[in-house]
Amino acid sequence: MASTLEGATSEFEKKDRCEGLDHRPRVLLGKMGLDGHDRGVKVIARALRDSGVHVIYSGLWQTPSSLAISARDEDCDVIAASMMSNSHLVLGPKLLEALAGVGRPDLPVHMGGILPQEDIPALKEAGIAACFTTGTGLLQIVEAVKSAVKPYAERIESGHPTAQLARDISMAHEERPIRKDAKRRRPKRVFGFTGAPGAGKSTLVAALAAEFTRRAEDDPSLGRVAVLAFDPKSPITGGALLGDRLRVDFNRLGENVYYRSLAIRGEDYHAVGDIVDLIGGANEGENAYDTLFVETVGAGQNETKIRDHVDSTVVVLTPGMGDSVQMDKAGMLEIADIFVCNKADHPGEHELVRDLRDVAGRRKIVETIATHGKGVPELLDLLLA
Repeated sequence: MASTLEGATSEFEKKDRCEGLDHRPRVLLGKMGLDGHDRGVKVIARALRDSGVHVIYSGLWQTPSSLAISARDEDCDVIAASMMSNSHLVLGPKLLEALAGVGRPDLPVHMGGILPQEDIPALKEAGIAACFTTGTGLLQIVEAVKSAVKPYAERIESGHPTAQLARDISMAHEERPIRKDAKRRRPKRVFGFTGAPGAGKSTLVAALAAEFTRRAEDDPSLGRVAVLAFDPKSPITGGALLGDRLRVDFNRLGENVYYRSLAIRGEDYHAVGDIVDLIGGANEGENAYDTLFVETVGAGQNETKIRDHVDSTVVVLTPGMGDSVQMDKAGMLEIADIFVCNKADHPGEHELVRDLRDVAGRRKIVETIATHGKGVPELLDLLLA
Protein backbone atom coordinates (compact mmCIF):
# COMPACT_ATOMS: atom_id res chain seq x y z
CA MET A 1 0.00 0.00 0.00
CA ALA A 2 1.42 3.41 -0.83
CA SER A 3 0.41 7.01 -0.39
CA THR A 4 1.82 10.38 -1.30
CA LEU A 5 3.59 10.03 2.05
CA GLU A 6 1.54 12.85 3.51
CA GLY A 7 3.08 13.50 6.90
CA ALA A 8 6.19 11.50 6.04
CA THR A 9 8.45 14.48 6.50
CA SER A 10 6.56 15.89 9.48
CA GLU A 11 6.04 14.49 12.94
CA PHE A 12 3.39 11.74 13.09
CA GLU A 13 1.90 11.78 16.56
CA LYS A 14 2.57 8.61 18.51
CA LYS A 15 -0.80 7.74 19.95
CA ASP A 16 -2.67 4.53 20.72
CA ARG A 17 -5.51 4.70 18.20
CA CYS A 18 -6.58 1.08 18.78
CA GLU A 19 -8.18 1.30 22.21
CA GLY A 20 -11.48 -0.51 22.50
CA LEU A 21 -10.80 -3.09 19.77
CA ASP A 22 -11.06 -6.82 20.46
CA HIS A 23 -7.30 -7.10 20.00
CA ARG A 24 -4.40 -5.20 18.53
CA PRO A 25 -4.76 -5.12 14.74
CA ARG A 26 -2.31 -7.41 12.99
CA VAL A 27 -1.57 -6.28 9.46
CA LEU A 28 0.72 -7.96 6.94
CA LEU A 29 2.49 -5.33 4.88
CA GLY A 30 4.20 -6.50 1.71
CA LYS A 31 4.93 -5.68 -1.90
CA MET A 32 3.96 -8.05 -4.68
CA GLY A 33 5.62 -8.06 -8.06
CA LEU A 34 8.96 -6.64 -9.13
CA ASP A 35 8.87 -3.22 -7.49
CA GLY A 36 12.07 -2.72 -5.51
CA HIS A 37 11.21 0.52 -3.71
CA ASP A 38 10.19 0.28 -0.07
CA ARG A 39 10.45 3.82 1.33
CA GLY A 40 6.71 4.42 1.11
CA VAL A 41 5.90 1.09 2.74
CA LYS A 42 8.28 1.82 5.60
CA VAL A 43 6.61 5.18 6.24
CA ILE A 44 3.23 3.47 6.40
CA ALA A 45 4.64 0.73 8.65
CA ARG A 46 5.89 3.33 11.11
CA ALA A 47 2.58 5.21 11.10
CA LEU A 48 0.68 2.01 11.83
CA ARG A 49 3.12 1.01 14.56
CA ASP A 50 2.89 4.49 16.09
CA SER A 51 -0.90 4.09 16.17
CA GLY A 52 -0.79 0.87 18.20
CA VAL A 53 -0.94 -1.63 15.31
CA HIS A 54 1.20 -4.76 15.12
CA VAL A 55 2.79 -4.63 11.68
CA ILE A 56 4.31 -7.73 10.10
CA TYR A 57 6.59 -6.56 7.32
CA SER A 58 7.29 -9.24 4.72
CA GLY A 59 9.46 -7.17 2.40
CA LEU A 60 9.87 -6.74 -1.33
CA TRP A 61 9.27 -9.04 -4.32
CA GLN A 62 6.62 -11.20 -2.66
CA THR A 63 4.45 -13.63 -4.60
CA PRO A 64 0.72 -14.02 -3.95
CA SER A 65 1.47 -17.42 -2.42
CA SER A 66 4.13 -16.15 -0.02
CA LEU A 67 1.91 -13.30 1.16
CA ALA A 68 -1.01 -15.66 1.71
CA ILE A 69 1.09 -18.11 3.73
CA SER A 70 2.54 -15.30 5.82
CA ALA A 71 -0.86 -13.74 6.54
CA ARG A 72 -2.31 -17.10 7.57
CA ASP A 73 0.62 -18.12 9.77
CA GLU A 74 0.67 -14.71 11.46
CA ASP A 75 -3.12 -14.79 11.98
CA CYS A 76 -3.44 -11.33 10.49
CA ASP A 77 -6.61 -9.26 10.38
CA VAL A 78 -5.83 -7.77 6.98
CA ILE A 79 -3.23 -7.83 4.19
CA ALA A 80 -2.01 -4.47 2.94
CA ALA A 81 -0.42 -5.10 -0.45
CA SER A 82 1.54 -2.36 -2.16
CA MET A 83 1.60 -2.35 -5.95
CA MET A 84 3.73 -0.25 -8.27
CA SER A 85 4.54 -2.65 -11.09
CA ASN A 86 1.31 -2.39 -13.14
CA SER A 87 0.35 -5.99 -12.38
CA HIS A 88 -2.43 -5.33 -9.88
CA LEU A 89 -5.21 -6.74 -12.06
CA VAL A 90 -3.39 -10.07 -12.25
CA LEU A 91 -1.74 -10.35 -8.82
CA GLY A 92 -4.72 -9.08 -6.78
CA PRO A 93 -7.05 -11.93 -7.79
CA LYS A 94 -4.18 -14.41 -7.48
CA LEU A 95 -3.65 -13.31 -3.89
CA LEU A 96 -7.31 -13.91 -3.10
CA GLU A 97 -7.08 -17.34 -4.71
CA ALA A 98 -3.95 -18.13 -2.70
CA LEU A 99 -5.66 -17.13 0.56
CA ALA A 100 -8.48 -19.56 -0.17
CA GLY A 101 -5.89 -22.26 -0.88
CA VAL A 102 -4.17 -21.84 2.49
CA GLY A 103 -7.36 -21.84 4.53
CA ARG A 104 -8.05 -18.12 5.03
CA PRO A 105 -10.48 -17.01 2.29
CA ASP A 106 -12.03 -14.66 4.86
CA LEU A 107 -8.95 -12.43 5.18
CA PRO A 108 -9.58 -8.99 3.62
CA VAL A 109 -7.05 -7.57 1.19
CA HIS A 110 -6.34 -3.86 0.97
CA MET A 111 -4.40 -2.76 -2.08
CA GLY A 112 -2.67 0.53 -2.67
CA GLY A 113 -0.07 2.25 -4.79
CA ILE A 114 -0.14 3.21 -8.44
CA LEU A 115 -3.71 2.11 -9.11
CA PRO A 116 -5.48 3.75 -12.06
CA GLN A 117 -8.96 4.91 -11.12
CA GLU A 118 -10.48 2.99 -14.01
CA ASP A 119 -9.09 -0.31 -12.63
CA ILE A 120 -10.53 0.04 -9.13
CA PRO A 121 -14.05 -1.26 -9.99
CA ALA A 122 -12.50 -4.41 -11.47
CA LEU A 123 -10.36 -4.95 -8.37
CA LYS A 124 -13.33 -4.57 -6.05
CA GLU A 125 -15.45 -6.85 -8.21
CA ALA A 126 -12.67 -9.45 -7.94
CA GLY A 127 -12.89 -9.27 -4.15
CA ILE A 128 -10.31 -6.67 -3.05
CA ALA A 129 -11.83 -5.12 0.09
CA ALA A 130 -10.36 -1.62 -0.26
CA CYS A 131 -8.21 0.30 -2.72
CA PHE A 132 -6.01 3.28 -1.90
CA THR A 133 -4.57 5.50 -4.58
CA THR A 134 -1.84 8.09 -4.31
CA GLY A 135 -3.03 10.93 -2.12
CA THR A 136 -4.39 8.71 0.64
CA GLY A 137 -3.41 10.04 4.06
CA LEU A 138 -1.71 7.97 6.73
CA LEU A 139 -4.60 8.30 9.17
CA GLN A 140 -6.99 6.96 6.51
CA ILE A 141 -4.81 3.88 6.22
CA VAL A 142 -4.75 3.46 10.01
CA GLU A 143 -8.55 3.67 10.18
CA ALA A 144 -8.91 1.14 7.35
CA VAL A 145 -6.73 -1.34 9.21
CA LYS A 146 -8.68 -0.82 12.43
CA SER A 147 -11.96 -1.43 10.61
CA ALA A 148 -10.75 -4.87 9.54
CA VAL A 149 -10.50 -6.12 13.15
CA LYS A 150 -13.15 -8.65 14.08
CA PRO A 151 -13.46 -10.45 17.45
CA TYR A 152 -11.39 -13.61 17.60
CA ALA A 153 -13.37 -16.78 17.06
CA GLU A 154 -12.03 -19.86 18.78
CA ARG A 155 -12.13 -21.87 15.57
CA ILE A 156 -11.18 -21.06 12.00
CA GLU A 157 -14.12 -21.71 9.67
CA SER A 158 -12.07 -23.47 7.00
CA GLY A 159 -10.74 -26.00 9.49
CA HIS A 160 -7.28 -25.76 7.92
CA PRO A 161 -4.85 -27.16 10.53
CA THR A 162 -2.14 -24.52 10.08
CA ALA A 163 -4.66 -21.69 10.09
CA GLN A 164 -6.11 -23.16 13.27
CA LEU A 165 -2.64 -23.37 14.84
CA ALA A 166 -2.16 -19.68 14.10
CA ARG A 167 -5.44 -18.85 15.85
CA ASP A 168 -4.60 -21.09 18.82
CA ILE A 169 -1.33 -19.18 19.24
CA SER A 170 -3.20 -15.86 19.12
CA MET A 171 -5.59 -17.06 21.81
CA ALA A 172 -2.74 -18.27 24.02
CA HIS A 173 -0.80 -15.04 23.61
CA GLU A 174 -3.92 -13.02 24.46
CA GLU A 175 -4.48 -15.28 27.48
CA ARG A 176 -7.88 -16.39 26.21
CA PRO A 177 -9.39 -19.87 26.43
CA ILE A 178 -8.07 -22.27 23.81
CA ARG A 179 -10.35 -24.87 22.24
CA LYS A 180 -10.45 -28.00 24.39
CA ASP A 181 -9.53 -30.39 21.57
CA ALA A 182 -6.28 -28.58 20.70
CA LYS A 183 -3.47 -31.13 20.68
CA ARG A 184 -0.36 -30.37 22.70
CA ARG A 185 3.07 -31.95 22.47
CA ARG A 186 6.48 -30.52 23.12
CA PRO A 187 8.66 -30.63 19.99
CA LYS A 188 11.63 -32.99 20.15
CA ARG A 189 14.08 -30.09 19.93
CA VAL A 190 13.53 -26.53 21.19
CA PHE A 191 16.39 -24.05 20.77
CA GLY A 192 16.50 -20.49 22.05
CA PHE A 193 18.46 -17.76 20.28
CA THR A 194 19.35 -14.59 22.13
CA GLY A 195 21.87 -11.81 21.81
CA ALA A 196 22.11 -8.06 21.53
CA PRO A 197 20.07 -6.20 18.87
CA GLY A 198 21.95 -6.15 15.58
CA ALA A 199 23.83 -9.37 16.25
CA GLY A 200 22.11 -11.02 13.28
CA LYS A 201 19.82 -13.41 15.17
CA SER A 202 17.00 -13.19 12.61
CA THR A 203 19.32 -13.77 9.66
CA LEU A 204 21.00 -16.67 11.45
CA VAL A 205 17.69 -18.31 12.37
CA ALA A 206 16.42 -17.87 8.80
CA ALA A 207 19.59 -19.49 7.43
CA LEU A 208 19.26 -22.38 9.89
CA ALA A 209 15.60 -22.90 8.93
CA ALA A 210 16.54 -23.02 5.26
CA GLU A 211 19.39 -25.45 5.89
CA PHE A 212 17.12 -27.63 8.04
CA THR A 213 14.50 -27.71 5.28
CA ARG A 214 17.10 -28.82 2.72
CA ARG A 215 18.13 -31.68 4.96
CA ALA A 216 14.54 -32.68 5.73
CA GLU A 217 13.88 -33.08 2.01
CA ASP A 218 16.50 -35.86 2.01
CA ASP A 219 15.59 -37.16 5.46
CA PRO A 220 11.84 -36.78 6.16
CA SER A 221 12.32 -38.31 9.60
CA LEU A 222 13.62 -34.92 10.75
CA GLY A 223 10.09 -33.57 10.52
CA ARG A 224 9.59 -29.86 9.91
CA VAL A 225 10.90 -26.74 11.56
CA ALA A 226 8.99 -23.86 13.14
CA VAL A 227 10.19 -20.44 14.26
CA LEU A 228 8.73 -18.35 17.08
CA ALA A 229 10.15 -14.82 16.98
CA PHE A 230 9.63 -12.07 19.53
CA ASP A 231 9.98 -8.33 18.94
CA PRO A 232 9.49 -5.40 21.33
CA LYS A 233 6.15 -3.73 21.90
CA SER A 234 6.00 0.05 22.23
CA PRO A 235 5.53 1.20 25.84
CA ILE A 236 3.80 4.31 24.48
CA THR A 237 1.31 3.02 21.91
CA GLY A 238 1.36 -0.77 22.32
CA GLY A 239 2.25 -1.02 18.64
CA ALA A 240 5.05 -3.13 17.18
CA LEU A 241 7.02 -3.63 13.99
CA LEU A 242 7.54 -7.37 13.53
CA GLY A 243 10.22 -7.63 10.90
CA ASP A 244 12.00 -10.89 11.68
CA ARG A 245 10.33 -12.91 8.92
CA LEU A 246 11.78 -10.42 6.44
CA ARG A 247 14.96 -12.55 6.49
CA VAL A 248 13.17 -15.73 5.39
CA ASP A 249 12.78 -16.55 1.70
CA PHE A 250 9.18 -17.78 1.73
CA ASN A 251 9.04 -17.54 -2.06
CA ARG A 252 11.27 -20.63 -1.99
CA LEU A 253 10.47 -22.31 1.33
CA GLY A 254 6.70 -22.04 1.02
CA GLU A 255 4.94 -24.07 3.71
CA ASN A 256 8.01 -26.04 4.77
CA VAL A 257 8.59 -23.63 7.65
CA TYR A 258 5.98 -22.36 10.09
CA TYR A 259 6.95 -18.87 11.23
CA ARG A 260 5.15 -16.77 13.84
CA SER A 261 6.00 -13.30 15.15
CA LEU A 262 4.76 -11.90 18.46
CA ALA A 263 5.27 -8.64 20.33
CA ILE A 264 6.06 -8.47 24.03
CA ARG A 265 7.38 -6.02 26.59
CA GLY A 266 10.67 -6.92 28.22
CA GLU A 267 10.88 -10.64 28.91
CA ASP A 268 7.15 -11.27 29.27
CA TYR A 269 7.13 -14.86 28.02
CA HIS A 270 3.85 -15.62 29.80
CA ALA A 271 2.43 -17.84 27.06
CA VAL A 272 5.56 -19.43 25.63
CA GLY A 273 5.01 -22.78 27.31
CA ASP A 274 1.51 -23.10 25.82
CA ILE A 275 2.63 -21.89 22.39
CA VAL A 276 5.55 -24.32 22.24
CA ASP A 277 3.23 -27.24 23.05
CA LEU A 278 0.62 -26.08 20.54
CA ILE A 279 3.23 -25.93 17.77
CA GLY A 280 4.49 -29.40 18.67
CA GLY A 281 0.97 -30.83 18.69
CA ALA A 282 -0.19 -29.27 15.43
CA ASN A 283 0.86 -32.11 13.14
CA GLU A 284 2.00 -35.71 13.30
CA GLY A 285 4.52 -37.91 11.54
CA GLU A 286 6.68 -36.37 8.84
CA ASN A 287 4.64 -33.16 8.97
CA ALA A 288 5.23 -32.65 12.69
CA TYR A 289 7.14 -29.61 13.86
CA ASP A 290 9.80 -31.58 15.68
CA THR A 291 12.26 -28.67 15.75
CA LEU A 292 11.47 -25.21 17.06
CA PHE A 293 13.69 -22.13 17.03
CA VAL A 294 12.69 -19.43 19.52
CA GLU A 295 14.22 -16.00 18.86
CA THR A 296 14.17 -13.49 21.69
CA VAL A 297 13.86 -9.72 21.52
CA GLY A 298 17.50 -9.48 22.47
CA ALA A 299 17.38 -6.54 24.83
CA GLY A 300 20.80 -6.89 26.44
CA GLN A 301 22.90 -8.61 29.06
CA ASN A 302 20.01 -9.39 31.39
CA GLU A 303 17.90 -11.30 28.86
CA THR A 304 17.95 -14.76 30.44
CA LYS A 305 14.37 -15.97 31.02
CA ILE A 306 14.13 -17.73 27.66
CA ARG A 307 16.37 -20.42 29.12
CA ASP A 308 13.40 -21.64 31.19
CA HIS A 309 11.47 -22.55 28.02
CA VAL A 310 14.06 -24.17 25.72
CA ASP A 311 16.29 -27.21 25.70
CA SER A 312 19.43 -25.36 24.64
CA THR A 313 20.32 -21.68 24.41
CA VAL A 314 22.41 -20.14 21.64
CA VAL A 315 23.91 -16.74 22.42
CA VAL A 316 24.79 -14.76 19.29
CA LEU A 317 27.55 -12.17 19.50
CA THR A 318 29.41 -9.99 17.02
CA PRO A 319 32.82 -8.32 16.95
CA GLY A 320 32.94 -5.01 18.77
CA MET A 321 30.47 -5.98 21.50
CA GLY A 322 32.91 -5.00 24.25
CA ASP A 323 36.18 -5.88 25.92
CA SER A 324 37.05 -8.86 28.08
CA VAL A 325 35.50 -7.21 31.15
CA GLN A 326 32.08 -7.55 29.49
CA MET A 327 32.68 -11.28 29.28
CA ASP A 328 32.96 -11.53 33.05
CA LYS A 329 29.66 -9.80 33.80
CA ALA A 330 26.80 -11.99 34.96
CA GLY A 331 23.80 -12.39 32.69
CA MET A 332 23.25 -13.48 29.13
CA LEU A 333 26.63 -15.16 28.59
CA GLU A 334 26.03 -17.45 31.57
CA ILE A 335 22.99 -19.11 30.01
CA ALA A 336 24.71 -20.04 26.74
CA ASP A 337 25.00 -23.69 25.79
CA ILE A 338 26.53 -22.62 22.47
CA PHE A 339 28.22 -19.37 21.54
CA VAL A 340 27.90 -18.08 17.98
CA CYS A 341 30.29 -15.41 16.77
CA ASN A 342 28.33 -14.02 13.84
CA LYS A 343 29.62 -11.56 11.23
CA ALA A 344 32.93 -13.36 11.42
CA ASP A 345 34.19 -11.35 8.46
CA HIS A 346 34.15 -8.15 10.53
CA PRO A 347 37.26 -6.72 12.22
CA GLY A 348 37.70 -7.89 15.79
CA GLU A 349 36.46 -11.44 15.31
CA HIS A 350 39.70 -13.04 16.50
CA GLU A 351 39.67 -10.92 19.66
CA LEU A 352 36.04 -11.88 20.33
CA VAL A 353 36.75 -15.60 19.99
CA ARG A 354 39.83 -15.27 22.20
CA ASP A 355 37.87 -13.54 24.95
CA LEU A 356 35.04 -16.06 24.68
CA ARG A 357 37.41 -18.96 25.13
CA ASP A 358 38.28 -17.58 28.53
CA VAL A 359 34.67 -17.91 29.72
CA ALA A 360 33.26 -20.71 27.54
CA GLY A 361 34.86 -23.67 29.29
CA ARG A 362 33.62 -26.77 27.49
CA ARG A 363 30.86 -24.91 25.71
CA LYS A 364 31.16 -24.79 21.93
CA ILE A 365 32.01 -21.66 19.95
CA VAL A 366 30.88 -21.48 16.32
CA GLU A 367 31.90 -18.76 13.87
CA THR A 368 29.32 -17.82 11.24
CA ILE A 369 28.60 -15.34 8.48
CA ALA A 370 24.85 -15.83 8.37
CA THR A 371 24.29 -13.57 5.35
CA HIS A 372 26.48 -15.94 3.28
CA GLY A 373 25.50 -19.18 5.00
CA LYS A 374 29.04 -19.76 6.25
CA GLY A 375 29.21 -21.81 9.42
CA VAL A 376 25.46 -22.45 9.36
CA PRO A 377 25.68 -26.18 8.44
CA GLU A 378 28.24 -26.69 11.21
CA LEU A 379 25.99 -24.94 13.74
CA LEU A 380 23.00 -27.06 12.70
CA ASP A 381 25.10 -30.20 13.02
CA LEU A 382 25.88 -29.19 16.58
CA LEU A 383 22.22 -28.45 17.39
CA LEU A 384 20.99 -31.76 15.97
CA ALA A 385 23.77 -33.88 17.51
